[in-house]
Amino acid sequence: MKCTPQSREAEIRRAKLQREQRSNATPPAAEATPSAPAPAEPIRHRAAPRPEAPYRGRTPSAPRRPAVSPRSSRSSTPTTTAATAPSRWPAVALDTDADGWNLDIDQVPPPAGGKLTDWFAWLGTGLPLRVERIHDAGRNGDGIVCLSAAAVKKLGLPAALPTTDKALAQLHKKLLTAAASVGMELSEEVGPTVHVFRRKGAAGGPRTSVRIVITPWLGQGTKKQQATNEQAARMARDTSGQPDAFTLARRIRAFVSDLGIAPGATPATTGMLLLDAVRPRVQWVQDEETGEWAPQQREGALPSGDTTIPPAAGSRHPLTHALMDKNEAVCQEEDYKLWARRPTEAEAALPYAVVADTCASYLAVTETLPLPAGPLEYCTNPAWDNKVAALWWCDFTGVPVDELLPHPATFNGEAPLGPDWYATSTVAYMVREYGYDPAGIPAAYISTHTVPLLKGWTGRLRTGYKRAYAELGLYDGQDPQDFLDAYARHKDTAGDLEKADALLLATLYKEVYKGGIGKWTDSARKSISDDEEWLEKVVATWHYRPELRFMIIAAARIAAHRRMRKTFKLTGRAPFAVNVDAWFYATAEPSPLELLVLGDNGKPVPGTLRLGIAPGSAKHESSIPMDAVIEAMDKREHPARLIHDYGTEGNPLARQHDDKEKPQP
Repeated sequence: MKCTPQSREAEIRRAKLQREQRSNATPPAAEATPSAPAPAEPIRHRAAPRPEAPYRGRTPSAPRRPAVSPRSSRSSTPTTTAATAPSRWPAVALDTDADGWNLDIDQVPPPAGGKLTDWFAWLGTGLPLRVERIHDAGRNGDGIVCLSAAAVKKLGLPAALPTTDKALAQLHKKLLTAAASVGMELSEEVGPTVHVFRRKGAAGGPRTSVRIVITPWLGQGTKKQQATNEQAARMARDTSGQPDAFTLARRIRAFVSDLGIAPGATPATTGMLLLDAVRPRVQWVQDEETGEWAPQQREGALPSGDTTIPPAAGSRHPLTHALMDKNEAVCQEEDYKLWARRPTEAEAALPYAVVADTCASYLAVTETLPLPAGPLEYCTNPAWDNKVAALWWCDFTGVPVDELLPHPATFNGEAPLGPDWYATSTVAYMVREYGYDPAGIPAAYISTHTVPLLKGWTGRLRTGYKRAYAELGLYDGQDPQDFLDAYARHKDTAGDLEKADALLLATLYKEVYKGGIGKWTDSARKSISDDEEWLEKVVATWHYRPELRFMIIAAARIAAHRRMRKTFKLTGRAPFAVNVDAWFYATAEPSPLELLVLGDNGKPVPGTLRLGIAPGSAKHESSIPMDAVIEAMDKREHPARLIHDYGTEGNPLARQHDDKEKPQP
């Protein structure tokens, strides 16, 4: 096996020059797709890690969240003894009434007075607020104080965030003056969230850092402020839809208890924050002679700098454009997109198409999935290894597969038209299930350091996801009919704060893992229109790794195909349409129960379609009359456009279609 690292910067310059030349000239005829790929050139430059404050001493593990009373929005703290009470809380709500200050954590002392200076003095006393680190090399996070509308009024702050520059400047000056009186400082910009801190050695008290959320201001401010606080605004909405400090603090505590970190600005950034928390990239080392602390990249940490490879560089990257301009292959490992075949005569004679939607499909594969921590290096004549993270140049065009199932190796479910780049999961499945011979693979991009990169990340998200759904009556090992019944009513949370919190958090956790995986190929930075700036500010970060996203999605797609293939082999029933995680089966009743393969113990056979909320299991999304499906397919429309037109009983629902949203086959 021969591996050849080369210069990537030269390749990027050539790619940009080729694009500029093509934009000023008549495009030449497309070149034929080569039988084997040309060698690529990896970028080796790396940015130095950003220094962070060192740690001194171990901290206790994060406490489990307190139980939530379903009858009170004003308190979420149970009665605890001194021995069982946690020493730190991630968030607290501050309110006031005629009797004085109120906090929803009894162990957090209230401010001594009602003036703004009293409040800043209170923040600087060393409150028992902190988000405990979850790794020895990680960082503790700031505690959060959520101000109610009444608290905002008592402190003499405006009920709404000022909208003029003059009013904002006056408000900022007022806050700065009050903070400075006790040696405190605050962030340069005043908005719905404010960072208040005291530097080490400053007059007035110990070093302090606290985040303030001014709950009534959420959803206000500049577009950037609204975007960065959108997740907090969602968490703050109480059962009436209004922002509530007690609701926000309670949900933040539950979020931190589940995931170990406070919510970030968006689900995608939260996903990256979680990965850095469970697998820190930097550790702080103290020099024995000088006593100074300095950051050091941990062994196996994801490197900064542009480590992309041409066939998996992301849609915006110049390397991708160069390959596509030459009509050469780029990696297309994606979820199934709008695959469908004509229902067989027997399928078309059945009255319903039941849609089974896979739950948390990515979380079902990421815990043990081998992924590249180091860069990928180009190799010729590689030795096949199903345990290494890699992209392999394979030709599956002559490999026979199941005719009634989507092709396992392509996102459109159709047979490939030529060789292409495939992740290890796809190749291993084709080798094991369909007899593909990997001995003749001519080239690959192979990881220099393969690890189960998302193990801790997945564990945290799975735990939070399953806990939230368990509070909604959905849990592992549930009887299929009991699950269907519970799922049908799990969104009915009227009058139950625990369930309302659980439903919101379950939704957020799903968005965190989806957004976190999408963040690996962050091409959506529309605010950065200049390609050079995008390469510097996005691609050079440690979390721009498009090949990781391709490998995760490939593993999830293969897991889905394995499940539908085993079900097909045992029952002869196959989905006639698939879109992402939704599988369409012809059934006699508007229920997926008849699709289950039950063993002698009455439970679904492992590896087949199963119902449940656990990652990889399926829920009943919809039941569509077969006549409507056939009619849509006659119009060359994918049946996925009908999912939200019908309920699980096959009854039509009121919904207006937007023609732009209609999926096409």
